[in-house]
Amino acid sequence: MLKSSITLFSASAVLALAALTPAHAAIDADAAKALFKDNECSKCHDVKLAKKGPALKKIAAKYKGKPNGQEMAIKNFTSGNKVKTSDGKEVEHKILDSKDIAVQKNLADWILSQ
Repeated sequence: MLKSSITLFSASAVLALAALTPAHAAIDADAAKALFKDNECSKCHDVKLAKKGPALKKIAAKYKGKPNGQEMAIKNFTSGNKVKTSDGKEVEHKILDSKDIAVQKNLADWILSQ
């Protein structure tokens, strides 16, 4: 009985601590916006309006809540894959100029928060 009580208490403590820990670090929105601007992402993307590329709100809706959403968003701006623009042209997506994983994750999280 004592052993099962200790196990139950330990499991409860672990769950309580997990609930207090954020799943992701806080988003540095200013850094993400600056990176977005410096990489000229706004030439094709806007937060709310579709331009040559989809609005960030549409991208967020596509990936938000998915276990690999952040990973997929990062892949889109680091791999240079071909994408179709709103006018039907197929072009290579511009590659983000930062190789820093933390910077890439911050940008992806900011996009997914839209």
